[in-house]
Formats: sequence, structure tokens, C-alpha cells
Amino acid sequence: MVRTVKSLHASLDALAEREAAFAKVIESHGRPEPRKSEPGVETLLRTIVGQQVSVAAARSMWNKLAAKFGQPVELKTLLAASDEEMREAGMSRQKAGYLRSLAGLVLSGELDLAQLPDDDEEAINQLTKIKGIGRWSAEIYLLFAEGRHDVWPAGDLAVQIEIGKLLGLEGKPTEKQLRELAEAWRPHRGAAAVLAWHSYNAPPLD
Repeated sequence: MVRTVKSLHASLDALAEREAAFAKVIESHGRPEPRKSEPGVETLLRTIVGQQVSVAAARSMWNKLAAKFGQPVELKTLLAASDEEMREAGMSRQKAGYLRSLAGLVLSGELDLAQLPDDDEEAINQLTKIKGIGRWSAEIYLLFAEGRHDVWPAGDLAVQIEIGKLLGLEGKPTEKQLRELAEAWRPHRGAAAVLAWHSYNAPPLD
């Protein structure tokens, strides 16, 4: 898992042995801390609410939603809410549709967040049944809420930019190229993503 210091560090050690660029990042910027979120429906609800808005706006919108539908959010009430009630909770028509999609899948039992498939691709396929949850969002959920070792968000712009820079590539690799490059890092690609974000956000060295 990449949700504990011990497991993340073990994966980082394995990556540093395979790729000199990763060893250099660790030497220059230290080891990243684990990043984690809680598994379950609230994290996905928050993901939908926070799409395409600032952190501050997402927090305000979440507070409105929770004030309207409870904390934790009552899915049955959410699913039955009218468009007007959703607007009162700060949700656009599009976000309201996404939230209803998630609530409906969970309530029907079609999506069981406590029993997602062990196979990462199968789990991604389950999560992307939710309207508004694409591959990237599903990968981020599996990486940080479930701590899966080998989830690789190759469509993430920061990961593309930083891996391209660290490996000395001409420009950022495409998602397809990044998936091919990362085959050599299995089963530690989740830690590689965490390290790439760590390097991307690190202050410039003097």
C-alpha cells in the first residue's frame, strides 16, 4: 500500500534501485509523505463536488451539500432530491446528475465500494460506471483511498511533465508513452506517481 510510511518507503527503495532519476529525486528532495483519503462514498461525493472548482469553492459547496443532505450525506434523500433542492445545495444540474448516479449505483448494490475487484482495471471499470468519474478520478481514488500499490495515473498532467523532465525526454510523454515507460516500475507505479508529484511540487534547488 502507499498509504503507510513503511509500505511507501519500501516501494520508493525498489524504484530507486531501478531508476537513477528516482534515486536522485529522493536524495535532493527527500521522501514524500503518504497521501490518503478515506475509502467510501463520501470521498467520491467530494470528488464530484470539487471537480473544476477551486479548493475554497469546493469546501463551500460541500458544506452546503452537507447542510442540506446530512453529514454523512443521506444517499436516499440525495437521490430523491429535486433539481431545485440540488440548486439550493449549490449543485449545478450536471453535478446533481453525477451525484444521483453515484447514489443510485451504491443504493442498488451495483457498486459496492467495500468490495471492489482486486484487479485494478476491473475496479476502474466499476468506478467509471459513475457519471462524472473518469479514469483519472478512479485511479486517484484507488491510489489514495485504497492505497493500491500499482495504480498508475498516466493521464495526470503533472506526472507526465515531471516524468518527462526526470528522464530527460523531449517534452512530456503522452499517456500511452507513459504507460509503456512505467512497465519497468511494476508493481510500484503508485509510489512512482507519488514521487513525481513530490518532485513537481518541490521548490527549485539553489
